[in-house]
Amino acid sequence: MAIKKNGFIPSCAPEELKKVLKAVASEWGDMIKDMEEFHVVPLKGALTNEVFQINWPTKHGELHQKVLVRVYGEGVEVFFNRDDEIRTFECMSKHGQGPRLLGRFPDGRIEEFIHARTLSAADLRDPEISSLVAAKLREFHNLDMPGPKDVLLWKRLRTWLSLSKKLCSPEAAKEFGLDILGDEISILEKELSQGYQEIGFCHNDLQYGNIMMDEETRVITLIDYEYASYNPIAYDLANHFCEMAANYHSETPHILDFSICPDMEERRRFIRAYIASSGNEPSDAEVEQLLVDAEKYTLANHLFWGLWGIISGHVNKIEFDYLEYARQRFQQYWFKKTLALESLTL
Repeated sequence: MAIKKNGFIPSCAPEELKKVLKAVASEWGDMIKDMEEFHVVPLKGALTNEVFQINWPTKHGELHQKVLVRVYGEGVEVFFNRDDEIRTFECMSKHGQGPRLLGRFPDGRIEEFIHARTLSAADLRDPEISSLVAAKLREFHNLDMPGPKDVLLWKRLRTWLSLSKKLCSPEAAKEFGLDILGDEISILEKELSQGYQEIGFCHNDLQYGNIMMDEETRVITLIDYEYASYNPIAYDLANHFCEMAANYHSETPHILDFSICPDMEERRRFIRAYIASSGNEPSDAEVEQLLVDAEKYTLANHLFWGLWGIISGHVNKIEFDYLEYARQRFQQYWFKKTLALESLTL
């Protein structure tokens, strides 16, 4: 979509977008006569969609209104049902959990601009901020969302594996080991589904760019719910810990450094804050059990984002080396699996 440049919305932008923007401005009492009154600022770090901040002068002249325009990435509908995602977004808004939906157009939507700071990779390592994120994540997991409350993880992995096989050349499929991943998924599902598991509404993509904080109130807001679904809460914790290997605003945003992932004590501190946010001081046994469960789900998380990287590399036009990202995720899967097997034989 042609609104990528830092400046004004060009005349070649879709008419539907122009109409919705004018309608939103009108609802707020601002009459826009010329599209050049809208100023566009691209926002970096998004890997599924393209995101823009759009400003315009109010009727008072000195102040400016802001909205966020999300342009859906090409081909990403293979990852989730967009209508389901919109329903989730609207339901989250009603729960007071995120931005309001202001308007829709065929290739995207307009959202309320949250006046808060997007966290950085470094912020996740700040103990105070980390505890706030943990508490917010617990609140998120406790949401009662409409629709089935079945675990989606395993179905999603098998669907994405099937699609990856169709998209990859025989050489690439061999390199990524796609022919044996079906068995790996079945083994993981069997091993990880044993015993009691708490199921909650999981974000499934809790990287730093999807977390915002009001600097004055310290209120945390989680955004971007495309991948949200019911899953074991231990999986969502595993995902959050794995995301600490990434810095999507570096010169090499696709490169992961798993050596900087949180150590056992840092994860333990996060999990203790997560459980304690419900009002009860957790026992050491509770913390340790969830810590162990999250570590196990790290394996499933590497397969999840590895397959996502393969598919994205074939369908998404955002400038990001998705295939190299996938390669690193699969390498880490086999490395972590070897360690897990070794620990079982000790």
